[in-house]
Amino acid sequence: MFKVFSLNIALALLATSTNFVPITAFAMESSTATAAKSYLANIPEGPPDAILGIAEAFKSCTDEKKVNVCVGAYRDSSGKPWILPSVRKAEERLLADPSVNKEYAPIAGDAKYVDLALGFAYGANADLSKIAGVQSLSGTGACRIGGHFLAKFVPKPEGMDKVPIYIPNPTWGNHMAIFRECGMEICRYRYYDSSTNRLDYNGLLEDLKAAPNGSVILLHACAHNPTGCDPTMDQWKAISDLVKEKSHYVFFDSAYQGFASGDAEADAAALRFFVNEGHNLVLAQSFAKNFGLYGERTGTLSVVCNTPEEKSAVMSQLKLIIRPMYSSPPIHGSSIVKTVLTDEALTKEYYENCKEMADRIRSMRVKLVDVLKSVGSTHDWSHVTEQIGMFAFTGMNSDMCDELTSKYSIFLTRDGRISLAGLNDGNIEYVAKAIHDVTDGKKIVT
Repeated sequence: MFKVFSLNIALALLATSTNFVPITAFAMESSTATAAKSYLANIPEGPPDAILGIAEAFKSCTDEKKVNVCVGAYRDSSGKPWILPSVRKAEERLLADPSVNKEYAPIAGDAKYVDLALGFAYGANADLSKIAGVQSLSGTGACRIGGHFLAKFVPKPEGMDKVPIYIPNPTWGNHMAIFRECGMEICRYRYYDSSTNRLDYNGLLEDLKAAPNGSVILLHACAHNPTGCDPTMDQWKAISDLVKEKSHYVFFDSAYQGFASGDAEADAAALRFFVNEGHNLVLAQSFAKNFGLYGERTGTLSVVCNTPEEKSAVMSQLKLIIRPMYSSPPIHGSSIVKTVLTDEALTKEYYENCKEMADRIRSMRVKLVDVLKSVGSTHDWSHVTEQIGMFAFTGMNSDMCDELTSKYSIFLTRDGRISLAGLNDGNIEYVAKAIHDVTDGKKIVT
């Protein structure tokens, strides 16, 4: 009886204390916390990235003969990643320079780097007083900034709730997701004719003509990914004329300048032609492939304006997009590009390095077709040698690709795209024999 009475007194005293919290309150708080977290249990598992997922599968494969012809990154003749000697020297200079620091870059990035990058793309004599340019997180970041800008400022065609962007079919797998996240309406135009394994030029023109006036048209500046099929200069002229006729807006994505042919000036021909034709185009520019700066995330986004006043206004809006997105860009990769392009000897060496990469890719392209013939393939593989850039769009269907992976541990995307950088003298015969096996007696055209 005394114990019960004492307990009641203790509880009464605790209740009068300002610090007393009833046990039931703890339970309510716990229940509230659980309820607040419960939404996590309902989040579905997202699908793996189509390309990076294949790369992970390759890493986990234990087959000694496995070959990765999936990821678009350069490999040397021994199958190893290659740091360009000019890039290595530039990096060594930066490390030895006591004036180099790790301060924040401005919102628009390193202005000197941006000017050099724009000169690289538009030409040494380009009038930069009318080109708004900002540093970006490689080409992906440039596309995201550019898409956000266009979605915000391009007038919507009549009857449309969003600004439409016409993207080639096929294209780089990330394009649709990027521009969809920017709030644009994703539309497609024909680009590749699988019945010929070549550019569907007529289909391209028909679809751009049928697009609502004032649509945004995404074009690959060179070395179209994944097909390696680029228009001729006469075809580029006709595309430019049609874009003007329809009052379309051009968005160039340039990821392979210099890497495509080994000649950076030649690879910029289409872009520069459109500028000379008076297009107020947008350009996403990446230094991942052509400088080998994959992990440095180095690029630019630029807009060709009509006057310096337009440039100033555009720059202000690009900064407003960047600031809440990532505030300012990383500086190491841009400092490497700047160091290379401001030094005559390093620039010369860089162009030689770039040509070396392009020449090796080209040699693998030719050799693959030669070896395919030598192992008995009777298919016409001439489309492979006619293509340009890192990839060969073979014409193999998804079943053939699956068999290459399951039977031979050759990892590639299921659209038949092969990264030629993954081939070398040590594996090309193995790959060619495997391709012959899965394609023999079957069509590689639709």
